[in-house]
Amino acid sequence: MSDINRQKIVDSVPQKGFFGHPKGLFTLFFTEFWERFSYYGMRAILIYYMYYEVSKGGLGLEESSALAIMSIYGSLVYMSGVIGGWLADRVFGTSRALFYGGILIMIGHIVLSLPGDLTMLFISMVFIVIGTGLLKPNVSSVVGDMYATDDNRRDAGFSIFYMGINLGAFLSPLIVGEVSKTSFHLGFGIAALGMLLGLIVFAVTKKKNLGLAGTVVPNPLSPAEKKKVSLIVGISVVVLAVILGTTIPVGIFTLDVFITLVGIFGITIPTIYFIVMYRSPKTTATERSRIIAYIPLFIASVMFWAIQEQGSTILAVYADKRTDLEFAGITISPAWFQSLNPLFIIVLAPLFAWIWVKLGDRQPTVPKKFALSLLFAGLSFLVILLPAYFGGEDSLVNPLWLVLSYFIVVLGELLLSPVGLSATTKLAPAAFSAQTMSLWFLSSAAAQAINAQIVKFYTDKTEMMYFGVIGGVAILLSIILFMLSPKIQGFMKGVR
Repeated sequence: MSDINRQKIVDSVPQKGFFGHPKGLFTLFFTEFWERFSYYGMRAILIYYMYYEVSKGGLGLEESSALAIMSIYGSLVYMSGVIGGWLADRVFGTSRALFYGGILIMIGHIVLSLPGDLTMLFISMVFIVIGTGLLKPNVSSVVGDMYATDDNRRDAGFSIFYMGINLGAFLSPLIVGEVSKTSFHLGFGIAALGMLLGLIVFAVTKKKNLGLAGTVVPNPLSPAEKKKVSLIVGISVVVLAVILGTTIPVGIFTLDVFITLVGIFGITIPTIYFIVMYRSPKTTATERSRIIAYIPLFIASVMFWAIQEQGSTILAVYADKRTDLEFAGITISPAWFQSLNPLFIIVLAPLFAWIWVKLGDRQPTVPKKFALSLLFAGLSFLVILLPAYFGGEDSLVNPLWLVLSYFIVVLGELLLSPVGLSATTKLAPAAFSAQTMSLWFLSSAAAQAINAQIVKFYTDKTEMMYFGVIGGVAILLSIILFMLSPKIQGFMKGVR
């Protein structure tokens, strides 16, 4: 997208009206609020639905299998952002892509709300994976479209948007977690309703508030390219169907094989993306320099999300089996702990947004913020190993230890996630704007693909070593990134 077209989009959006920000931020704030309500409500109970006994309404899977499936599911959700970003850049535009994605997510949650077996679970996952891939990276890209590149409200706008994400994520585990005590399927049904509300908010307010934001296709397919893509997609679908149809019945294509393949894809896909964008003739010399700067930031993001995303896997099991759920006369649902992360973000995001505006050009550079985020992520895992060290591996843990761990990792998240979203929109090559946002979410895909391989090492006996090794590696990487920060900043070519 040219700078002229970008300016036309910015000029078409009402620039005042939502806490001093463009009015379109209201539309995207509440659309993403309900989408996150839907997704995180489902995620808060999904791990329990998988490994709880059938007599308790679950599927009765082995805990290790449920952990691996949950990690792979999360990886595929973010990996599908590559497809969603490509479709937005070359076919739909971001606005239509995120609307279609919301419809698919809603269908997936409706499937989960129906009584069924493992097959129904996988069918629902297909809808949610594809739908989230269309919606999640593109809604963030539309936020970026509403601001000029040099608008000093940009980081603060992303922080406000991020608060909307987490307001939905905070409320849904409390509501869905409580309802799931009666029925997991009823909980999933409430998640579907949340997505429907998000779609209604977007459809009703987009024309008035968003202007041209999200409607322009930055790099549309030519007629020849459309024919080529259609042929490739058709052949790929047939080949995939033949492979699965012949290998699954004879036991060649197993869950373990699938997990390994996703792990490989989680690393190779972002690598290919970096190479393609760097070598593209549509990428300028300045943009190539910024791509180089983006690589260490991407690696740091992978390490951070490898820790943060275990809140829905390892720490969810920890809350269910290792934590004393009777506290201050209240019986705590293990799903409620999923609300801690967004709760702390809601409280702290305005403070961080105010700090960045107050500091202006004196605030830490993007690489230094990322280094600090890794430090906090590592400390959050070191904190959670302390109860076992002091109280033994068999005793139930005071829930405040989990609260403290979630609080510390949130400090890191606020230094990385909204800042990373904003930096991605500024560092992205013009011809790959939405796809670069997809690349940002691929860091979480890679992290969870790695997690699918390592969660099997977590047991009651290896708990201290598990948290200690992962936390220590994160702290070491934070030190290295901090030392390299000046060099990385130079490659960013004036972007802060």
